[in-house]
Amino acid sequence: MRRLAFTVANQYFCAVYSSKVMNIALIGYGKMGHEIERIALERGHSIACAIDINNTELFDSEAFRRADVAIEFTSPSTAYGNYMKCFAAHIPVVSGTTGWTARLPEIKAICQQQDQTFFYSSNFSLGVNIFFAVNRFLAEKMNAFPQYDVRMKEIHHQQKLDAPSGTAITLANDIISELGRKDKWVGHEAQKDNELGITSERYGTVAGYHEVVYESEVDSIRIIHDAKSRAGFALGAVIAAEYAATKKGFLGMKDLLGF
Repeated sequence: MRRLAFTVANQYFCAVYSSKVMNIALIGYGKMGHEIERIALERGHSIACAIDINNTELFDSEAFRRADVAIEFTSPSTAYGNYMKCFAAHIPVVSGTTGWTARLPEIKAICQQQDQTFFYSSNFSLGVNIFFAVNRFLAEKMNAFPQYDVRMKEIHHQQKLDAPSGTAITLANDIISELGRKDKWVGHEAQKDNELGITSERYGTVAGYHEVVYESEVDSIRIIHDAKSRAGFALGAVIAAEYAATKKGFLGMKDLLGF
């Protein structure tokens, strides 16, 4: 069943966007990097190089400079430096690393001033991006019903370094933009009426679970996205790379999917 769902998603993305065969530099070669490699090869692309913490000298290699696009999934502490190395080689970057986004304005300015390409998403899954749209719609409607309070929960595998997750922060910011009674999120249960609380749990091998709950004295409204594997994230990242390889500027999933 999971394989069927992945195949359907792959066919959908092929319909959304198709491109020439690309030479891809992988930056970050852990579980996600290996999954991206598998999907990229299935789609006919080649891997220029795979750069990880133990072989960063490859940033200076001819193989890296020949890449059409780089896909970066590393850590909050190394991501920004990796982007700068890609920009220095004029290689478009697709990144899903979270926990560093206080520096996003700098990246946007570099894209504008230096004619660089950067595609960022806190989550590349098709399902999650549909979930983002549903979340914004629900928050807009719930603004008229102050008897409902809202809270969030996210769960990830124990190796995930940042909390709350980038996906949870995106969901929270979208809620705040639509819901007048909340003006900030906090990484714990809310203590004040204006706070949107996000609780985070880390255990096992959970690929990603996100829950938004609106609750009143009489009922609850709950929306959930529960990722079954990394395959959906990896597929979206490869499709984003196919898209970004021929574009300029700061891009995201809204540009790719149109919603």
